[in-house]
Amino acid sequence: MRFDVVTLFPDMFSVVRDLGVTGRAHGHGIWSLRAWNPREFTHDVHRTVDDRPYGGGPGMVMMAAPLEAAVGAAQADRGLQGLAAAPVILLSPTGRRYDQQAAGELAAGDGAIFICGRYEGVDQRFIDRCVTLELSLGDFVLSGGELAALAMIDAAVRLLPGVLNDGDSALQDSFNPALDGLLDSPHYTRPEVHEGVQVPAQLLSGHHAQIARWRREQSLELTARRRPELIARARADGRLTAADERFLAALPSETDVG
Repeated sequence: MRFDVVTLFPDMFSVVRDLGVTGRAHGHGIWSLRAWNPREFTHDVHRTVDDRPYGGGPGMVMMAAPLEAAVGAAQADRGLQGLAAAPVILLSPTGRRYDQQAAGELAAGDGAIFICGRYEGVDQRFIDRCVTLELSLGDFVLSGGELAALAMIDAAVRLLPGVLNDGDSALQDSFNPALDGLLDSPHYTRPEVHEGVQVPAQLLSGHHAQIARWRREQSLELTARRRPELIARARADGRLTAADERFLAALPSETDVG
């Protein structure tokens, strides 16, 4: 898998390339990354990549031509490496919300080209001509698309085979289909007692079915309290068992279970 990023700040991507599990996976060749600075595709002495918006208004708008040239160079280089043309993803607050499902879809492909916008926005003509998909990290605005792209790459790369030390780790993540889209349960490690608080007895029992049921109930309760819409979605999809429903029905009335 290869990710390309079109960005004015390529050094920001050293974080995901060099550090942590994604950095180790990059070093092992499980995935690769290349950054493309649109300033390298300009033709004026100032290497201009932005200009004032037509119609007036505050801020500046990223110009179409440098971005389009950078995408063309990235696609051509991918072709030289024997890779198929990649989808072009613009990080935008108007895009589809990125979630665990989207991370899985990204991990199942050969990579993507991320466009990290800056300033007030990107010339719509570039979007119409070149962009395959717009994605948003959430309902807030960042100074640029780099942080969002880093998060999306990290979420996708950790799902690739061989990235995590234990392949089952990703299956226990919040929102994962293996958890029926619910939040993960709490975790504990040594010591057995910390500041007078004991690890739950079920986790010390050695009884696998009991441990599994405790984790499921903790997941259900946490999700019902913090993200009740996920409970409603799992119920609508038929992913809750009769035992799940009995547990939810017995929760205190102040816990909204959808």
